[in-house]
Amino acid sequence: MLRGLYTATAGMLTQQRRTEMLSNNMANSQTPGYKADQGSVRAFPEMLLQRLDNKSVPTVNGTNFGGMTPIGSINTGVYLQELSNQYIQGGLKETGLKSDVALVEENVPFNPETNIKGALLFAVETATGDERYTRNGNFSLDNNGILLSNGNIVLSADGQPISIQTSNYEINSNGEVFNLDLPADEQFLGQIDVRYEADVRNLVKEGNGLYRTADEGVLPTAIGNGNIQYNLRQNYVENSTVDVGRTYTDMMTAYRSFEANQKVLQAYDRSMDKAANEIGRLR
Repeated sequence: MLRGLYTATAGMLTQQRRTEMLSNNMANSQTPGYKADQGSVRAFPEMLLQRLDNKSVPTVNGTNFGGMTPIGSINTGVYLQELSNQYIQGGLKETGLKSDVALVEENVPFNPETNIKGALLFAVETATGDERYTRNGNFSLDNNGILLSNGNIVLSADGQPISIQTSNYEINSNGEVFNLDLPADEQFLGQIDVRYEADVRNLVKEGNGLYRTADEGVLPTAIGNGNIQYNLRQNYVENSTVDVGRTYTDMMTAYRSFEANQKVLQAYDRSMDKAANEIGRLR
């Protein structure tokens, strides 16, 4: 009886975690550059049941040993495998804001070990001075003209902030920023850095659209890498990769599955209560 109890509980915990994942995706469906989480529901190994001493096995000296007869196998529950991100290119949305920049991947190599395409990200510096990475190109300028992404400093190719002291500026497809109010030989302000991660499994979400590396290493720049092609689109942002309709349907499915496992658990609870309090009672 307890096997069924454990199986139903495992199902409830799995659907609860899946609902949390889907809810987080839904909440970030409008977050620029957000990559949706995904997870796979896996079954625990099946348990083989056999009946003991069901038949005799004769030996050469005439004695018999009890044998075993296979009955069948039963499932022992499910679990939600580790979450992974959908590192795919999101659609573009025109905003008309000069500070908005969409990172568009054109050619990114596949990892030969995992056969999964690598990822390109902007490099930013947080308020604590740590280097992190993001796909959120919804940039803005602070009061000092420093280019920011969600409050974090956008780093240039030389690892420094990019200061834009004018409203008349341009960002080209290579991420180079120009002050159009200055003479041609003085217009260059810096180049927005783009980093490359060959193994996306090494990226860990931190919240607020930020990523860090699991090994705490620093990602190499994609600038000048002949195997990587990308371009930056000013006045655009990259949409979230969340499919709202599919996510809503999956949430309803997870909720119904949770309810079904809950009813099974309640049935087991009633059976155990009856076994403990009613069976064998003397009247």
